[in-house]
Amino acid sequence: MGLYGWRLFSLICAALIGGYLMAAAAGIFLAGVVPDSRGAAALTGTMASFAVYAGAIIWVFAMRRPARAWASLILASAVLATTGMILGRHSL
Repeated sequence: MGLYGWRLFSLICAALIGGYLMAAAAGIFLAGVVPDSRGAAALTGTMASFAVYAGAIIWVFAMRRPARAWASLILASAVLATTGMILGRHSL
């Protein structure tokens, strides 16, 4: 199965949109987990999210199956964002 047509388009969209969602969720999670001041934790989460975004893009194209890539990115993003929001509220 080659990467052309709709499969390639779906992988590109998963890498760009899903990777961005995962990076944002990782930033939320890290901002809630890092035991530092609120500003430093947000900065740490934001800076680390760039590496998560690059890793998500590479991982999506290594996966080569659009449906599995979308599902795993959405699931991981939901878990990271939810956990980060819960931990962030308790650290106030």
